[in-house]
Amino acid sequence: MPGVKLVVQGQVLTRQCQPVAGARLKFWQADAQGVYDNTGYRLRGHQLTNAEGAYRLETIVPAEYPGRPPHIHVTVAIPNGPALTTQVYFPGSGRNTSDALFNPRLVLPVEQTAEGQLARFNFAP
Repeated sequence: MPGVKLVVQGQVLTRQCQPVAGARLKFWQADAQGVYDNTGYRLRGHQLTNAEGAYRLETIVPAEYPGRPPHIHVTVAIPNGPALTTQVYFPGSGRNTSDALFNPRLVLPVEQTAEGQLARFNFAP
């Protein structure tokens, strides 16, 4: 898929900072041109955390689309517990501060690597 490679990895943790094994993370996003696949499953998927509560998403950096900054939608569901639906954002987008849903605590700390971009982000639903 065309675009800048992005890896987002981290853990799902309880409010007491304990890792959650088997948490389900659902991701969906626009492509590098800011287009969502609304008829299929391109750039949509889910995964379960491992025994250490870890996840690793390999994707591309989404583009902004009309009226919204680049972001990735995420739903995190803990087994027999609450679910959190949110979005994570990218640093440096001028649209971040004008977006009604933007929260600065949800900006991915992105670093450039030889393979693309890498961000580490933990969720605590």
